[in-house]
Amino acid sequence: MPSSPKIAKVEPLPGDEAKWIEFHKISWTDQAGTARIWEAAARKTRGKSGVDAVAINTIIHHPSRPTSTIIILQYRPPADAICVEFPAGLVDANETPSEASLRELHEETGYRGKLLHISPTIVSDPGMSSTNMQFATVEVVLKEGDKEPEQALEDGEFIERVVVPIDELYERLEKYSEEGKKVDARLWHWAAGLRFAKTL
Repeated sequence: MPSSPKIAKVEPLPGDEAKWIEFHKISWTDQAGTARIWEAAARKTRGKSGVDAVAINTIIHHPSRPTSTIIILQYRPPADAICVEFPAGLVDANETPSEASLRELHEETGYRGKLLHISPTIVSDPGMSSTNMQFATVEVVLKEGDKEPEQALEDGEFIERVVVPIDELYERLEKYSEEGKKVDARLWHWAAGLRFAKTL
């Protein structure tokens, strides 16, 4: 039985020790001509695509089951909580976001599918970070009797995948939140948009 993750210590991170991120001091001039300073975090891993990461919305079609999607549960130290998210990951230096979407989906969930759409480059938290991403929609078509595939997780990854009927997603996220899990904003916005489109 694996142990529960826990924070041992939180301390300032010297810039020369940071492997994944760095801090920027941005000097800029606002619309009134006033000189200002902004503090931001930036990834150090952005490759030639110019895109840091991808998140993947999976649409699963099955002959006798409702149309579903895949969410993942994993512990995130900055939130000190199990987070509920779309499958996602960084874009490698020499791959495209489209390639990264299919690779990350397979690694984190075991599923392989067809890329239906990938968004323009979008920002995640522009008031704090320069991080950007693209949002992919991947279709998975299953046949009766298909077995659930094996995840291809890297060493040190502890990711639980959950297949959820799309019509039940919003309520499932509310339940996870009540349990103390933290729902990723991108997933919540997508689920809320689907719900509101049906109810407003």
